[in-house]
Amino acid sequence: PAISPQYADIQVHRIAKLNNLDVTAVQKLVDDHTDGRILGFIGEPRVNVLKLNIGLKALETK
Repeated sequence: PAISPQYADIQVHRIAKLNNLDVTAVQKLVDDHTDGRILGFIGEPRVNVLKLNIGLKALETK
């Protein structure tokens, strides 16, 4: 369950607006849950969607 950082970035403003959250807070969550390439050159960067959704839920309850 992962998406590309580029795809996550496209959705930041929409998710922030739908959930009445600060755009910078949502972007920070995306950045915090983005994993780079393994050993710096294997695979592609990815965003862990499960962990990101848990973080978003925590923001909503504040």
